[in-house]
Amino acid sequence: MAISMDDVKKLREMTGAGVLDCKKALQEAEGDFEKAVEILRKKGAATALKKAARATNEGLIFSYVHFTGQIGVLLELNCETDFVARTDEFKELGNNLAMQVAAMAPRYVAIEDVPEEVIEKEKEIYREQLKDSKKPENVIEKIIEGKLKKFFEEVCLLEQNYIMDDSKKVKDVITEAIAKIGENIRVSRFVRLQIGEE
Repeated sequence: MAISMDDVKKLREMTGAGVLDCKKALQEAEGDFEKAVEILRKKGAATALKKAARATNEGLIFSYVHFTGQIGVLLELNCETDFVARTDEFKELGNNLAMQVAAMAPRYVAIEDVPEEVIEKEKEIYREQLKDSKKPENVIEKIIEGKLKKFFEEVCLLEQNYIMDDSKKVKDVITEAIAKIGENIRVSRFVRLQIGEE
């Protein structure tokens, strides 16, 4: 099937993918834009996974202070090169993530950052809540697993729904940025201050 350059250009504007990738995706999707976007997203996610192991020694520190002056955030976002750190896409992502931290108050970056004793304490609380439920042990374990997942979605930045588009998780938005920008990107740490909070 012949694909016009206008279609390739349109898909490129929609996804930020390379010209050749857009052309191949449109050919594979037989001109169907939605299908082509899906193909590119899958390819981008696969590429992003490969890039995730690469060192991120560059980046920027982003700050956000809420208009009330009561909440402030400093967030370190890393990438592989200084060149990418200066791009508008990287800066926009960093600013949005700092706002995310201000709005959603996560306590940790990722699940692996949650201390084991915190996880055990949560499980203990859930077990206590369920002790009079008369449910079998395997059902209780499944309920605890579900509650723990919900807990991680609240306290871990990467597991939270993205405030700019709640159909995505923060980790998905970062994966999409890695695919689009072509470098590994990661949030290494953040600090959130709120008046009156310890």
